Amino acid sequence: MIAPNTPSAATLAPGEFRELMAGFPTGVTVVTAFDGARRPWGMTCSSLCSVTLRPPTLLVCIRNGSPTLAAVLDGGRFSVNLLSDAGRPVAELFASGASDRFDQVKWEDAPGCGGPHLPDVAHAVADCRVLRTEPVGDHTVVFGEVERSVTWTPAPQPLIYGLRSYAVWPTA
Repeated sequence: MIAPNTPSAATLAPGEFRELMAGFPTGVTVVTAFDGARRPWGMTCSSLCSVTLRPPTLLVCIRNGSPTLAAVLDGGRFSVNLLSDAGRPVAELFASGASDRFDQVKWEDAPGCGGPHLPDVAHAVADCRVLRTEPVGDHTVVFGEVERSVTWTPAPQPLIYGLRSYAVWPTA
């Protein structure tokens, strides 16, 4: 039996793994949270997965040492902003590490939210309570129970990322 978080001798090199995952298109999100002083934190995230319907649970993977991870763990809550076709500049901003990112984008602190909502660029938001965390390599997997969701109608087209570029979900 292999111990958890122990790479085997056959572990794929990081560059090869990055190349493999580049061929897997995925939705683009911005994960947000408030720290203990109610300061907003956030980061672009494409590692989002639904886990179960009962209770409604999703997971996000956040780099260890990230101030967003620290805020998520500190507050025990977070929001996942599912970006729309208008979200590419915000995805790039929140991936840049710019310290003033929340000064450059409209955000809301709605009652009951897990973190800031980005209404101008999200087509939906899930507000989550941290159920548990699991360290894996240089990231932490955060399991969140979705306590509420907000969806805009009519829903804009989702933003996707794959093959190292952004695209918009094709219309039917």
